[in-house]
Amino acid sequence: MPDHEDRNKRHFILDGVTEREPFSRPSTPFKKVRVPERDRRRHGTALLNQVELLAPHLRAACEAQEAAGLREGFGLQVEFESFPDIELAFESLARERQGIELLNVRHEEPRTLATLFVPDGKLRHFEKLIRDYLEEKTDRRGFLRDHKSLIDTINQIRAASLRALWTDDKELFPANDDESFWWEVWLPVRKDRTATVDTFRYLALAQGLRLSPEQLEFPERTVLLAYTSAGQLKRSMMTLNCIAELRRAKETADFFDSLHPEEQRAWLDDLMERARFAGSEQPVPYVCLLDTGVNNGHPLLASSLANQDLHTVDPAWGTNDNQGHGTAMAGLALAGNLADALDSNDLLEIEHRLESVKLLPHDGANDGDAHHHGWLTMEAVARPEITAPCRPRVFGMAVTATDNRDRGRPSAWSAAVDRIASDADGNGNTPRLVVTSAGNIDKPDAWADYPASNSTDGVHDPGQAWNALTVGAYTELTNITEADADGYQPIASAGGLSPFSTTSCTWQPQWPLKPDVVFEGGNAARDALGPACMHSLSLLTTFHIPNQRLFTTTNATSAATALAARMAAQLMAAYPELWPETIRAL
Repeated sequence: MPDHEDRNKRHFILDGVTEREPFSRPSTPFKKVRVPERDRRRHGTALLNQVELLAPHLRAACEAQEAAGLREGFGLQVEFESFPDIELAFESLARERQGIELLNVRHEEPRTLATLFVPDGKLRHFEKLIRDYLEEKTDRRGFLRDHKSLIDTINQIRAASLRALWTDDKELFPANDDESFWWEVWLPVRKDRTATVDTFRYLALAQGLRLSPEQLEFPERTVLLAYTSAGQLKRSMMTLNCIAELRRAKETADFFDSLHPEEQRAWLDDLMERARFAGSEQPVPYVCLLDTGVNNGHPLLASSLANQDLHTVDPAWGTNDNQGHGTAMAGLALAGNLADALDSNDLLEIEHRLESVKLLPHDGANDGDAHHHGWLTMEAVARPEITAPCRPRVFGMAVTATDNRDRGRPSAWSAAVDRIASDADGNGNTPRLVVTSAGNIDKPDAWADYPASNSTDGVHDPGQAWNALTVGAYTELTNITEADADGYQPIASAGGLSPFSTTSCTWQPQWPLKPDVVFEGGNAARDALGPACMHSLSLLTTFHIPNQRLFTTTNATSAATALAARMAAQLMAAYPELWPETIRAL
């Protein structure tokens, strides 16, 4: 390949070429869906009977709440179901002034379901709507005020069950009432966020639920974790009345095991002689890795990662890397694919440094631990900012959930990442550049279906965060050099999307297009028996136990994320005056 180094020029920085204009919402053509005519008398009477049947449930709920010592918040959760293939006019159901709150909306083809909290004494609001419908009410000018457009979309009204609060993938709802696991509990804010949370904690603890001490706060919801079973939740109507949504808490992705490349100490010695590292006293940018910790005793990392820049979310976890993923990311974030650096005689100029925050405990996941990933991430970001608040830094997080069930829909974790990046808590005064991975296709059977699997496997939580730079993987690695690999061929062609990379192709159009960028993530190979990973199709990086060996291989969107964070730091070093948003754009 010809050397184009002489063509590398600095970017033009254009000043004074913008002007401020008021925002105007783009016009969107409104496609009105025709709602079939109902038999007004039969339909209205049926709905009115269903509302009247709710009264005993409401009385029982209020009596139970009063017996538990509660003084406010009495009411009942009610579920509204649409007719098939008819969109429920759910916005028209809520009445903020009367305390009637829309808790969640679920689309279960071909129906739409909405769950509302109806305060004590407010069932009559719905009775009045239906009576107006039955009587074909008009105003003084003779115009119809019969709420027909709303009532004709409603098929059923009933007291909400536990399943009515489940907004996660319906296949994940527990089949066994006795199965205990960590639930994401989404609480409404209502008039007083603190009072709502305190009431839920009081009722849940009295019922024997195990609760996380931390919580995530969003404008309309508070999210915490509860370790319980469906059966235990069903036994307390009072506890359910505090809840807006329930989801299954996420587990973090299983990371690739370290491989065993046959490298020698002389490679590193030669590289160290050619490397120039930025000193801790210099005002350089930092890549802050939110991962499994980093072992900075590795000779390549020691010069760029000081002990005081090793942090952890939980002091009990320590800052060291037992699993190896964080140290592998550190090598890539500092020096890129080490195979390229070792194979070169050029000077390696490194103009950024590293920070590490241990986001995960020693086993690489927090399954069974009462910590929420969103809360953990916010805490992880805070640690280095408290220690060194004025440093320019890019946050690199190659940690995702194990599944892609959100399909672009915001989650508690992705919403937390969005808040971090936009500095929502600081009114946007100090926005951050957060680089996160898209998540991996880690099943060899799916690699065999390449490239279709890239389209069918969706980006993992929290990669759907709008404000984060989500990184997928492509590959240029196609040369298989293993002696025992006869018959194997690379799955992806040079320049193609990596077999490991997920995308947002299956998401609905209102969600973001992800990944935002792709970096080298390695390739896989296959023969007549099926796909396999290969050392020669992976990236070389630092091993977390350097007294055993110095190098290991890694791949997929984690590796790509570390490389993207490295490029961001290089841009920050070259253009220190640019905002994080501009670096993200570049």
